[in-house]
Amino acid sequence: MQAWVDAIIGFVEQHQALAPWLMLVFAMAETTAVISIVVPSTAIMVAVGALAATGAINFLPLWLGATVGAVLGSTLSFWLGRRYGAAILATPLLRKHPDWVEKTDRAFVRWGPATILIGHFTTFLRPVVFLMAGMSGMAFVRFTFWNLLGCIAWAWIVPKFGEVGGHLIGWIWSLFS
Repeated sequence: MQAWVDAIIGFVEQHQALAPWLMLVFAMAETTAVISIVVPSTAIMVAVGALAATGAINFLPLWLGATVGAVLGSTLSFWLGRRYGAAILATPLLRKHPDWVEKTDRAFVRWGPATILIGHFTTFLRPVVFLMAGMSGMAFVRFTFWNLLGCIAWAWIVPKFGEVGGHLIGWIWSLFS
């Protein structure tokens, strides 16, 4: 898997103009039910954010691409939950993780619709939270409010973490050179 991530980062370094579009694709994969389990999107998004620390890539387009991708993926998951929720929960991949569904149920009971915001930042909620919001019959307007808050914040924090880490590594490197 690491070789795959390295290849993508190498591609981004060579084709920087495509970076916002790649952030869109990987953010969408990270927020789409089930796909988020198999695609290492967060690692890629952090690494691309680290490229912003070098000055090679502007952070704003990365953030915008990731935000749009997160909105698309989570909204798609909401509608998939509304339409096919039980069938998706019965897939072999999600049957292996009944604890995710259980924890998501408990989170909705405890935090209500704010669980959607929290779900963007929680690895065990993200694969199912948007799907289960759709399954629950939640009003789309309510989902959209909490989802947009989560998408905007998550899409900023994940690549920013890479950018800050890149700056920190550069600073440490400069101390020893």
